[in-house]
Amino acid sequence: MSTRMSKPNASTILSEESCTGIDHWLTKYPSNQKQSAVMGALMVVQEANGGWLTTELMDAVADYLEMPPIAVYEVATFYSMYELKPVGKHKLCVCTNVSCMLRGSEDIVAHLEKELGIKFGETTSDKKFTLKEVECLGACGGAPMMQIGREYHENLTPEKMDEILAKLD
Repeated sequence: MSTRMSKPNASTILSEESCTGIDHWLTKYPSNQKQSAVMGALMVVQEANGGWLTTELMDAVADYLEMPPIAVYEVATFYSMYELKPVGKHKLCVCTNVSCMLRGSEDIVAHLEKELGIKFGETTSDKKFTLKEVECLGACGGAPMMQIGREYHENLTPEKMDEILAKLD
């Protein structure tokens, strides 16, 4: 009799809701190209896990999509929308690329750091906010800008930032 423990698979790790969400993404691609749904699958699983991915969850996605775990890790570590450690309830993704920088993103960052008492990559002690630097969110015409959840906030000023923060629960 073997004492070797079996490795958990997708069916024991992923919730039924997560599997349904991944299945939705799978319908968008040819059945022999399951790996094409990896970005959508990671978003579904990340949202279900409070905004971040564990290695166990990434392995489960790899199992579900029948692809090597390393291929899932490569996607999760390349794109800034995926988190590999816990984040606050509100993730403030501030663009610091050239257009935003030229229009004052450094002032927005300094204001947020002062108001929240954290730096990029950190989370407030109450777990309400995480401050994240992102390279480009594709809204250069509204620079400086940031993304919170699925919402873009453009033409930011310190005063506008205070209004936005006050509205977040």
